[in-house]
Amino acid sequence: MSRSLFPFCLAALSLAVSGCDGAVASQDNPHIVEQGTIGVAIGPPAEANGWSMIWSDEFDGDQIDRSKWGFDIDCWGGGNAERQCYTDRIENAAIEDGNLVITALREQATGPALPPYLRAAADDPEATATKPFTSARLTTKGKMSWRYGRIDVRAKLPLGQGIWPAIWMLPEDNSYGPWATSGEIDILEAVNLGVPCEKCPGGTENRILGTLHFGGAWPANRFSSTEVALPGSLDDFHIFSIIWREGDFRWLVDGKVFASKKADDWTTTSSDDANAPFDKPFHLLINLAVGGGLPEGRGLGGVSDEGFPKRFEIDFVRVWKCQSEPASAHHCGGIWNN
Repeated sequence: MSRSLFPFCLAALSLAVSGCDGAVASQDNPHIVEQGTIGVAIGPPAEANGWSMIWSDEFDGDQIDRSKWGFDIDCWGGGNAERQCYTDRIENAAIEDGNLVITALREQATGPALPPYLRAAADDPEATATKPFTSARLTTKGKMSWRYGRIDVRAKLPLGQGIWPAIWMLPEDNSYGPWATSGEIDILEAVNLGVPCEKCPGGTENRILGTLHFGGAWPANRFSSTEVALPGSLDDFHIFSIIWREGDFRWLVDGKVFASKKADDWTTTSSDDANAPFDKPFHLLINLAVGGGLPEGRGLGGVSDEGFPKRFEIDFVRVWKCQSEPASAHHCGGIWNN
């Protein structure tokens, strides 16, 4: 998500601009964008099918469990010119009625201009920035990471022009080098939900996407992305999932596959291993961004001041492990034959 690109006329995030190049990859256009369809249903994970839950947060307590979650605290904007300062204040992230609620507020705030990993090399490590919105980004970095398995997140997405919720993963260690050589896994992203959209079913923006980022260090990064119309109502909770095994990813919404990518679909300039960079542990991030090149360049443009505060509600996060490599089509529900 930090440098993610959305399909169609792709807005530049990171520090560069990418054009509207369709779904064809080439030396000049190393990005692949596909239109997904809601496909085969895959049942929920169960021990009877070889799955074991290895980590979860049901958000049933009175406050966010700091043994599971850390916070990014900065006003950097993710390299995307986003307009929020991320905080760890209860006003921006709290437990309410069994849900984690990340709240974006329209309020001016000042904080570190850069995240910690960029400050050491900065001319002014103590520089600050002021932004017109606040929000939160939670991360399991340094607390828990995973290689392979299934992640299910039940969530209700916020609406509005300039609003950008994301559930995604970054490598616990940059084993193959800086972004995007070590990869990025975007489980769920959406922008400008509920905004008028001529290209969208029903005339309203309702698209979600799953994406892999890989290739070389920026600006030699690449990505492969699939988007699909969110089934059902934008006002409802939905379950966003990814199933990841060696050389294989499946993205699901409400238990149905909408995207699939295999090792032939990605590379890294730092290794000849077909599975690299997606063969190392990744940690989880959940955040709500406001503005940035992606949402502001689409829909009605910019960021609308209407409808604040914006609430990204997460009912649960569950991480599952398939106990062994599939010995038959029925292993872990037979998902690898679908």
